[in-house]
Amino acid sequence: MPKPTPPAADPKGRPIRLQRIGEQVRHALAEVIARGDLRDEVLTRTIISVSEVRVTPDLRQALVFVKASNGDDEAVVKALAQHRGWLRGEVAKRLATKYTPDLTFRRDDSYDAGARIDAILARPEIARDLPPVIKAPIRPWKSLADSGDDDATED
Repeated sequence: MPKPTPPAADPKGRPIRLQRIGEQVRHALAEVIARGDLRDEVLTRTIISVSEVRVTPDLRQALVFVKASNGDDEAVVKALAQHRGWLRGEVAKRLATKYTPDLTFRRDDSYDAGARIDAILARPEIARDLPPVIKAPIRPWKSLADSGDDDATED
């Protein structure tokens, strides 16, 4: 009897199927939130980024990481949690899966972690041990039509 092959996984070991479904949920949520159909003062005055969605293997639960543009992440998470039933229904309309996961919202701390790492790398005692960063010169954008190349305008 042949050995069953494990599901395809990314370098971190997460199944690709779950990542794909998480991305579908993320896109659907971002669309619903951006559309502005939620009648909530906190959500309408804030731009919300849905940075990641992690789905459980049984597709019953989804952990949604969000970041608020105004820094009031806790109020946004609380407001989204109050509307999670309606949001789940809107996501269900956009997904082609047997189950629509229950949504749990969390503040995304990855931006803060990145800022802490940048601050550590910028410290003089650390920066002296790092190789110099070579920055390419920034050139103004030039269209093909402005280049004087006759081939660029031919059909």
